[in-house]
Amino acid sequence: MPRNSHVVIYVSVLIAVIVTVDLLFFKNRSWERLMVNIGIVLVFAVFYFRFPRMS
Repeated sequence: MPRNSHVVIYVSVLIAVIVTVDLLFFKNRSWERLMVNIGIVLVFAVFYFRFPRMS
């Protein structure tokens, strides 16, 4: 698989996680939702840069 498809899958999973957490836990809480979304993005970024694909 080319590297671009890995990035597309990774970003798709990121978006799915954010939407799921928003809908399940933070429907009417805007500030908490924003903070959790930023945290999720940071965790995904750490994993993306910490464990790069070698192939």
